[in-house]
Amino acid sequence: MKSECLTRIVPLGERHLRSAVRAFADHYHEERPHQGLGNECIAPKTTLIGTGSVRCRGRLGGVLKFYYRAAA
Repeated sequence: MKSECLTRIVPLGERHLRSAVRAFADHYHEERPHQGLGNECIAPKTTLIGTGSVRCRGRLGGVLKFYYRAAA
């Protein structure tokens, strides 16, 4: 977390630091694609079929970003 998040923000107090840590943990556990050995996804591979547009969502002012496909 220190190398990926805290080097890009300057916490202005303990409350701000705790908020940043919580946002990073949420991003890491819910939105970030987890990968295993050989940079392969842990989850089974699925074929993405869809016509919805790809959207970007960010946390911490854009420090943490992830992309997802919007429902059609």
